[in-house]
Amino acid sequence: MRRLSRKKALNFVKELDAFPKVPESYVETTASGGTVSLIAFTAMAVLAFFEFFVYRDTWMKYEYDVDKDFTSKLRINIDITVAMRCQFVGADVLDLAETMVASDGLLYEPVVFELSPQQMRWHRTLLLVQNKLREEHSLQDVIFKSVMRGVPTALPPREDDPLQPLNACRIHGHLYVNKVAGNFHITVGKAIPHPRGHAHLAALVSHETYNFSHRIDHLSFGEEIPGILNPLDGTEKVCTDHNQMFQYFITIVPTKLETYKISADTHQYSVTERERVINHAAGSHGVSGIFMKYDVSSLSVRVTEQHMPFWQFLVRLCGIIGGIFSTTGMLHGLVGFCVDVVCCRFKLGVYKPQRISLFDGHVNSQTPLLSENSEH
Repeated sequence: MRRLSRKKALNFVKELDAFPKVPESYVETTASGGTVSLIAFTAMAVLAFFEFFVYRDTWMKYEYDVDKDFTSKLRINIDITVAMRCQFVGADVLDLAETMVASDGLLYEPVVFELSPQQMRWHRTLLLVQNKLREEHSLQDVIFKSVMRGVPTALPPREDDPLQPLNACRIHGHLYVNKVAGNFHITVGKAIPHPRGHAHLAALVSHETYNFSHRIDHLSFGEEIPGILNPLDGTEKVCTDHNQMFQYFITIVPTKLETYKISADTHQYSVTERERVINHAAGSHGVSGIFMKYDVSSLSVRVTEQHMPFWQFLVRLCGIIGGIFSTTGMLHGLVGFCVDVVCCRFKLGVYKPQRISLFDGHVNSQTPLLSENSEH
């Protein structure tokens, strides 16, 4: 009697409990439940691992604005080798206002036009990277993030002493020009000032010595940043005629670069190339030489390196864990329901009719057990 009263009291206390209890079937250990749990925890670990790498990665954000800086000077960084002797060529800049910029910052160095084996390997590698950049524009973001960490993009010095004569001139250095459209050119003869512009002393140079085959090892605008590749870096042109003109039409875009490694004011540019043979008899007029006509865009670009905030990483991580728990629970329930339907339909598993032994020793699989109600 006491045991019965105690059992009723325990049942009464359980009914008064406000917090729902988990049914015993929910905590039952099964092979299917263990498999689902193993798959769920494996998926969570793999997705969390990849999410951590996404959190560590950065991306470049581009913002555009009107360039309001018109008073500062524009720096031009030049490293060009021309297949003519230094005493036969001259380089200078003439801007839109017909102002001739002094080329005192440029050095004329006699060199051999052919590259050494080490320089040739460097040049081939540079051309390969340039071709990849033209095909995959997203690689520019990788270059922005890797500046100051890679090898310099300047042509390495020769590792041997050339035996052939110095038949070329390397023009390298930098110039400061007005921030307006201009024309940087390399042509025959040294430049001299003129009241109506400028002129080059080309009368004393024979036409047979004209050879404006050239290689642009580096051409950039603004602050020079090691590791940044420019569109004309590595460009090489070979003349097919003595009187030949090479033209490069350049559009410059002021760029503010801000990464976790460097912050600098530089300039990007796009270029269109054209070359033709000068033949006055055929109507192709002009002056033999290399002409780079540049113009400054009115828009500026700000490139900043962005990183995922830590709170966003935690939110995404919680979303992964909760989503996998919910999805695996629903899939486990759906698969269990489908299995029950199939087993019930085809009398499989727990739904298979049991074999019943009768008292006379015979086995009958079709006779169900009779309940007390059916006997009456």
